[in-house]
Amino acid sequence: ASMKLDGFDNPGNADGIRVDVDGNIWASAGWVGAGYDGVHVFAPNGDRIGQILLPEICSNVCFGGRKRNRLFMTASQSLYAVYTDAIGAHMT
Repeated sequence: ASMKLDGFDNPGNADGIRVDVDGNIWASAGWVGAGYDGVHVFAPNGDRIGQILLPEICSNVCFGGRKRNRLFMTASQSLYAVYTDAIGAHMT
């Protein structure tokens, strides 16, 4: 089955994708410009529910830290990290 992610209809691309324990999709994005580069967060039904803007293209994301609530974002020339209310899904 396929799903359209709300707000991903312009020429930008999602590169790295992670999921939190609530089933939300965290997708790194870029290649469009200001107001789009960063991380987009989508609910399980595909609605965009959040965004973290970065000053450069975001190439990948992962959850880390002891509680898996720190989001690491790799970008063109930088590594960003932010604590979130979300907990990254555990890989088994």
